[in-house]
Amino acid sequence: MSLMWRRLLFLLVLAGLATADSIDVSAAGGWVDTGIDVRPGDQINLTATGTLNLPTGRSVGPEGQPRGFRDVLKSYLANDAGLGALIGRVGSDDTTIPFVVGPSKQYKVLRSGRLYLGVNKSGNDLPDGTFNVQIDFVSRGPEPSATPADLKLPVVTPAMIARIPRRVLDEQGNPGDNTNFVVVGNEEKVLALFEAGGWVKVDRDKKGAVLSGLLATLNKQVYLTLPMSELTLFGRVQDYGLAHAEPIQVVAQRHHLRLWKAPFKVEGQELWVGAATHDIGFDRDQRNNGITHKIDPNIDDEREFVGRSLDETGLVAKLSYITPLHPSKEAQTATGATFHSDGRVLVIQTIPDTAP
Repeated sequence: MSLMWRRLLFLLVLAGLATADSIDVSAAGGWVDTGIDVRPGDQINLTATGTLNLPTGRSVGPEGQPRGFRDVLKSYLANDAGLGALIGRVGSDDTTIPFVVGPSKQYKVLRSGRLYLGVNKSGNDLPDGTFNVQIDFVSRGPEPSATPADLKLPVVTPAMIARIPRRVLDEQGNPGDNTNFVVVGNEEKVLALFEAGGWVKVDRDKKGAVLSGLLATLNKQVYLTLPMSELTLFGRVQDYGLAHAEPIQVVAQRHHLRLWKAPFKVEGQELWVGAATHDIGFDRDQRNNGITHKIDPNIDDEREFVGRSLDETGLVAKLSYITPLHPSKEAQTATGATFHSDGRVLVIQTIPDTAP
């Protein structure tokens, strides 16, 4: 931090416009509760000092060890940083996306919650040492002036849900996954919501996926965008396929979903229909005896994972449920695997642009 910035921050603290806290973050533990609650619009500055000793015999500061090829095979808390880097997150849910702090970070808060700090590592890593982190409020966001009940949100009705097929189809017309959630909002806003929640678009082209995977490996980044099969709803294949992968098992295991824009709107807003399942391994495709992904048969868990991951962004106004007149509770995927559900459809409302 520059001398001029430190002086400005000192004056803000004296004026009561900023507060400062000092937190020790041990590499031996998990996430450290800073005791600091933040709200949307807060600007905080984090500055870290200290050294960690890695099992390799190297010592690193808060920037962590540069990523190497072995990192591609590890599942770090923050996939875009190396071993030992200082990281943070707002909220304690397992769907919360960590951010990299490093030696210093000015961070703009998007959602309300408790601030946590930690060290980037996998379950098998045993770094030793402690970082000291100075946390300064540069500015505070506005006090919340509205609750979800105060917002004017488009109303998704059971009649609208009844217009959505309960199942998607494969290219042979075999019924497959449930349609288990909908999102209200225009295309740009919905895609930004999923990106903020840690979801990435998957490749549509399998040939291009091979090249992308090679380039990702050469760049020492985990390749998360492996293509998924094309399924049909409203007479067309998905508009988007999105994945929220667990890097160490990305080929066999990942959270994924497909999105279609509905052919009707909700009070002038676009409605996006999703089908989400969690790949947990490989299975036999009963259509052709080939190899396919095996999904978690309790597909409601993945529906809830989608909702939590998006709600954690601070960009969701409301989550609710609608039970269709003819819910799909017990069925098989297009590949022959069984699954079960309570049949409800999760309704995800984005915050209106005119929200106070």
